[in-house]
Order: sequence, then structure tokens, then C-alpha cells
Amino acid sequence: MLFALICTDKPGAQDLRTATRDAHLEFLGAHRDKVVLGGPFTTEDASGMNGSLIVMQGDSIDEVRAIAEQDPYAQAGLFESVDVRPWKWTVGNPEG
Repeated sequence: MLFALICTDKPGAQDLRTATRDAHLEFLGAHRDKVVLGGPFTTEDASGMNGSLIVMQGDSIDEVRAIAEQDPYAQAGLFESVDVRPWKWTVGNPEG
């Protein structure tokens, strides 16, 4: 089953995001068997990042939430909120 993680950064957290980015990317790489796609949300002019969208595979929403809680971004307190939703990949799905 697929789940979308919609993560919103705390205001003014660009420095924290930058400082923990390498650890975050390493973490996602270690979970590449679960991570389907992901990337940052940006400001309108693309000059900064202010959140993340990650799509993960998992057996349950609880499993995906547990993995997300271990992400260095989450551990560092970057996110104001993390919304985890079941998601169905319809358009652009390479398998469909």
C-alpha cells in the first residue's frame, strides 16, 4: 500500500533544514525499499524549501508513521506538521 507524507516546515527553519539535509537524504537512501518518490516543497520563487512530499510503501499507516518519526528532519524538530495519508498512484504510474 502507498502512503503520502505531506510535511510542513516550521516557519524560519531553513537553516535547520540545511543542517540536517545530508542525514535526511542518507536516511531515505537506507529506506529505498520503502521510498517510492519524494522531494521538497519550495517557496513560490523557488529560493527556499519549506516542506517535503514523500510517497512510501508500507503494510500499514502505523508502519509508515514509525519510519517517518525516525527521519532526521523529524528528529531535529523541523516539521510543524506531518500528515500521512493512504495514496493511490493513478496518473504517471510506471507500473500502470
